[in-house]
Amino acid sequence: MSLEFVRFLYDNKKSLPQDEELYHQVLQDIKNDGIASQVYFLLKQQGRLEQTPAFFQFHLKEEYNKGLYQNLFIKNQTDQLLRAFQEKKIDVITLKGVYFAEKYFGHIGARATSDIDLLVRIQDLTIAIESVKSLGFTVEEEFIPGHFHCSFSKKLPGSPTPLVVELHWDLVKRSTSRFNINDLWEQSVPVSQSGYIKELSPLHTFYMICLHGWRHNLDSMKYFMDIIQVIDKERKEIDFDHFIQLAESHQTLKRNIRTLSIVYQQFPHLDEIKKFPYQVNTLWEYQSVKGFRQYWDFLNYQFFSYDTVKHTLIEIGNWLWPSKYEVSSQIDEQSQGKKMYLLLYKKRLTSLLNAVLPH
Repeated sequence: MSLEFVRFLYDNKKSLPQDEELYHQVLQDIKNDGIASQVYFLLKQQGRLEQTPAFFQFHLKEEYNKGLYQNLFIKNQTDQLLRAFQEKKIDVITLKGVYFAEKYFGHIGARATSDIDLLVRIQDLTIAIESVKSLGFTVEEEFIPGHFHCSFSKKLPGSPTPLVVELHWDLVKRSTSRFNINDLWEQSVPVSQSGYIKELSPLHTFYMICLHGWRHNLDSMKYFMDIIQVIDKERKEIDFDHFIQLAESHQTLKRNIRTLSIVYQQFPHLDEIKKFPYQVNTLWEYQSVKGFRQYWDFLNYQFFSYDTVKHTLIEIGNWLWPSKYEVSSQIDEQSQGKKMYLLLYKKRLTSLLNAVLPH
């Protein structure tokens, strides 16, 4: 339901639904997808908020205010981190987060965020970690081998949820790509007088947000909205031929084409903003129809989003024999040793049977 409502948001030719009962389900889906702030701000920008039921407006505004206060605090913490890195003369780029909300959604509260993602150079990682810890982010999560970030958190007074800082040195796994982060650093744009605080170029911001959406298999409307907003704001700066060349050189072509094909198929109005000439057909469906088609699409995403046979085989191997860290993140129960793997394989088999067998 949130997919259909977001289509109304981005297609000015369509009137908003008038069925008040429908808005109860829409509101629940919006909360589940974590896009209340985005929806509220876009409706206000368009002057269409008053066309929705009063209870819908009230709950959206309530969620927006929560997100705004949280974002203001996170901005304060982000700025402290950026200043610390600048003092240490460390190059740093913010990924997503509050600055992304301001630039691409139009206001710091227009896209709620819950953590801080920073890109640093791998050679600066040790100093970056020391700087993060010096600001109270002392709880270090166990490092996952083969991943491209590490996480640190600190408890907040009166909040059960800690604030997390993720330090990235890459955007995708090197084992299943030929990703070259230096391409992004070389075209990054300084945003401070010292030159150490930078932002990604418009094309690389778009590239990053597409890869982020692919990594989550576009399982929430927030990933669609991020991509749509960047296309809308950077339509003049995004050269799709250059984008494809970059993806080819990094061996991330299939995953980017898959992601944008899905976004353009679900939001046809994007063709009027900037046509994507490399679309392919996909089986992707948004959490609506459960069945073999959806399961096959998941397998296609999981194993065949890679540009080389070698990378596909590596991913199949990782899926069949995942690390204990990846197993624990995929099962709900706290288990150790072989039992972890048995629970994981049982969960996967159950999902397959539910998809294939009639209900």
